[in-house]
Amino acid sequence: MRETANQFCALGWDVTVVTILEESWEREYGLDHTLSEPVDPRVQIVELPLAREDLETDIRKFSESRAFRPAAWAKKERERHLEFFPELVFGGWRDCLEQGVLDVHQERPADLLLVSCAPYVNLAAARRLWQEHRVPYAVDYRDGWSVDVIGGGEAFPKDSEAGQWEDEVLRDATAVWCVNDPIADFYRERFPDIAHRVDVARNGFDPDSVPEVTSGRPAADGLVFGYLGSVNFRPEFLETVLDAWRAARLRDQLVARSRFEIRGHIGAGASREANAHMDLIRKAEADGVAFGGPVAKAEVAETYAGWDALVLMLVGGRYVTSGKVYEFMATGLPVVSAHAVDHDASTVLDGRPLWTGARGMDVELLASAFVDAARMAGEADDDERAAARAHATRFTRSSLLAPSVRRLSDAVRAGSVTVESVQA
Repeated sequence: MRETANQFCALGWDVTVVTILEESWEREYGLDHTLSEPVDPRVQIVELPLAREDLETDIRKFSESRAFRPAAWAKKERERHLEFFPELVFGGWRDCLEQGVLDVHQERPADLLLVSCAPYVNLAAARRLWQEHRVPYAVDYRDGWSVDVIGGGEAFPKDSEAGQWEDEVLRDATAVWCVNDPIADFYRERFPDIAHRVDVARNGFDPDSVPEVTSGRPAADGLVFGYLGSVNFRPEFLETVLDAWRAARLRDQLVARSRFEIRGHIGAGASREANAHMDLIRKAEADGVAFGGPVAKAEVAETYAGWDALVLMLVGGRYVTSGKVYEFMATGLPVVSAHAVDHDASTVLDGRPLWTGARGMDVELLASAFVDAARMAGEADDDERAAARAHATRFTRSSLLAPSVRRLSDAVRAGSVTVESVQA
């Protein structure tokens, strides 16, 4: 989203970002303002007074019903949200989002609203602005709504409430951005009338987030395997990876001397770093596994520079790419793929040197991938590492996003529907 705003600024647009309060972001996952520093200073930011009540941890602010009957309170809270919009946690934000966007438009008339679907209730705001002022909008879906990116296939039918919302919103969208070709194809088939407006806007990596090519550390010292990213998959998934790590340590002396460091966010709200994932990591400390906490954007390159091999832990299959795969590729380090064989990350990694290949989530096969990655880390020379980095050069975030931004900008500027024409 930062890159999107910056690129529109570079094309001459006045950009206003509508978001939630900083303390609301802090309540969920925390904030990293090293990500804010490169935002174009011309971008204006409007914060709306919205927060997730279910993530409140100050018990002095709990109602009596929440304090004494938390499960019943949570169920009623989800039902309340569904009265406004078909989204369990965020539906109740609809009125505030709609009014917030209308207020921004009244103060600074808009020519385009690009709506990020995290959460999906944001779509309601885009639709409301279109209905009242005919402001063109584009949907930055990335992972989509009606596509089940984890299980594959349809997440909900077209005749459901969510399906009807999606059909109505996408019908008038100037563009629909998806993160990869499988998701884009899903939407082209589901909505053939707008297939020509479905665009692939892939994620990518920032060059300043990857280290320079460096030689590996002496094998006698042991290696450091690393994972950087949100730990938001099921505990059973992490348990499989840790079981494979243990098996690899029993199988290979170099892996046995090595460590596995996990960095990133684990859990949100009250469960942040206090959940089943942390229990599994603590139990694996004797096997050289450690959790180092989140990494500020400014420290990402330094973090990668301290590792010898990377573990790409991803759920889902052909509909999932993940933004981290591009960054992992660009480091030049060996990569262990801990994900399904039929995964879009495999498509991106195909042909990259120093990749173990995708072997699925079988413990023994994954253990062999750890062993192979350790061998690669110990044997790879600077030329091989440089070749691995070169594989990622076409996946910089700015270059991947620029065509979609340019097409959308040109489409709106060439269109006849503008604020001025509607008001006239």
